[in-house]
Amino acid sequence: MLPLLGQGQSLMGTWQLTEDKTCFQSQFEESETEKELSSAMGASRNAVAKLIRFGEKGKGEEGIFSQGKRKGSSMNEFRYQVKGNELQFIDRKSGMITSRFIIDELTGTTLRFHNAMRDCEVKTFVKVK
Repeated sequence: MLPLLGQGQSLMGTWQLTEDKTCFQSQFEESETEKELSSAMGASRNAVAKLIRFGEKGKGEEGIFSQGKRKGSSMNEFRYQVKGNELQFIDRKSGMITSRFIIDELTGTTLRFHNAMRDCEVKTFVKVK
């Protein structure tokens, strides 16, 4: 099964995490000072990127990439499936669902989903390949 959603948008490809909000962060608005500090620190944060790659036949991998490195460190392989608008990560050995996410947005450039059990935990990605 190909992971397609909406108007034929595909989940397959490589995505870079751009925002990872926890429930705690979702409860509070950033002050102007925090926003300024966050943007000032942006240059140092860009040296490391968290990537997730959704491949064919429900296989994928995720890991951390450092600037100037061709290969990611601590790359973890995983299995996944998409049912409707739900993204499910599956244990490779047992085949059991280990985590579930609801896909809120999938376009040619953006992927946003939240934890199925906690809708305040949101992850946003941009497509890099």
